[in-house]
Amino acid sequence: MSRLPTLTSYLDAMHKLLAFILQIPPVDPSTPLRTTFLLRLTGDAMNSITGYPPSTNDLQQLLDFLDDLDQAWVAVLRSQAWDPVSGEGVDLIVPVEHILPGTTPIVSSSVSQTERTRLRSLLVTGTAGLEEWLTGSDMGREDGELILERAGLLQEFNDLFSSTLAELGSLSGTSMDAVEMEAIC
Repeated sequence: MSRLPTLTSYLDAMHKLLAFILQIPPVDPSTPLRTTFLLRLTGDAMNSITGYPPSTNDLQQLLDFLDDLDQAWVAVLRSQAWDPVSGEGVDLIVPVEHILPGTTPIVSSSVSQTERTRLRSLLVTGTAGLEEWLTGSDMGREDGELILERAGLLQEFNDLFSSTLAELGSLSGTSMDAVEMEAIC
């Protein structure tokens, strides 16, 4: 196994894994495999990123990767295929002529409640870990929020995984407004 000595090299490798995972079609029996691999990648990324020393030069690439991960989760939660060109989920459309009479229908199982709960936990604890990582950094001994604000990235950091968390809604499956979501997170 090769080493990934810098955050940049780590994020490049994770981006390739993310792209590979998103090629798994949202059609059973592959759907649970895609969800499991993406959960694993998310957990590994959220834990591993904080093992690298933070650098203002890497923050934009980090936020870009986390935004791609956010968009990937939205596609998985909606049982959508991934369009690598647009970088977002698209509805899977199967032309009628490709459906053979008497064959098993195409099915895409949804993400289970357990997986949704695990994902929410990974995102909330991972984001908190990133905040601590920035706050405890040696980047000029400045506050992490000030560093992000000066780099013009504060709003982007504050919006981490907002699309996925909105898609997850509450644990009961009903939708929540921003105030309710903030109270939970």
